[in-house]
Amino acid sequence: MSGRAVVSRGSPERSRAPADPNKRSIMRYPGGMAEQQLPADWPASVHPPGTEAFEQTAVVWLFEHVPPDYRLHGVLRRYPVALARLAREHVTACLEAARGGYRGARVALRDHLPPPAIEQVMNAYLAEGKRMAATLRSIVVVDEALRNTSGAPEE
Repeated sequence: MSGRAVVSRGSPERSRAPADPNKRSIMRYPGGMAEQQLPADWPASVHPPGTEAFEQTAVVWLFEHVPPDYRLHGVLRRYPVALARLAREHVTACLEAARGGYRGARVALRDHLPPPAIEQVMNAYLAEGKRMAATLRSIVVVDEALRNTSGAPEE
C-alpha cells in the first residue's frame, strides 16, 4: 500500500498527517489540480483555498460542528467567515465545558456512581476533550484560510 488514504471518490488524496502539528500535509486532487501544502490540522473533506469548491466544502464541514439550528440563518451560508467565527466560539465553549466537567466530575458523582463508572466518565471526558481540541485546531486553520481569501465587505 502506498501510505495514502483516499477520502472519497472525487475527493482529495492526502498524505497521512505528520506527528508534528507544525508540519504540513500535501493534498492531491484528481483532474490535474495543483498540489498544495496544507496545515496538518486541515480537514480532509475541505478543499484547499484557491480551489473552486473551497468555500462550499468549508461551509458544509463547519456546519457539522455547530448546532443544527445554525443552518436556519442564511447569513452564515452567505458569509462563511461568520460561520467559522461561530463554529470557533461554539467548539471553544464545548471544550471549556468538558474541561470544567472533568475537573468536577469525581466530586459531583462520587455519591452516585461506583468508582469504576467514575473512571469511565473521566475517560469519556478525556477522549471528548481531545476530539474537541483537534476539531478546534481544524476550525482555526479553516477560519484563517477563509479570512485570507474573503474580500472586503460589501455595503
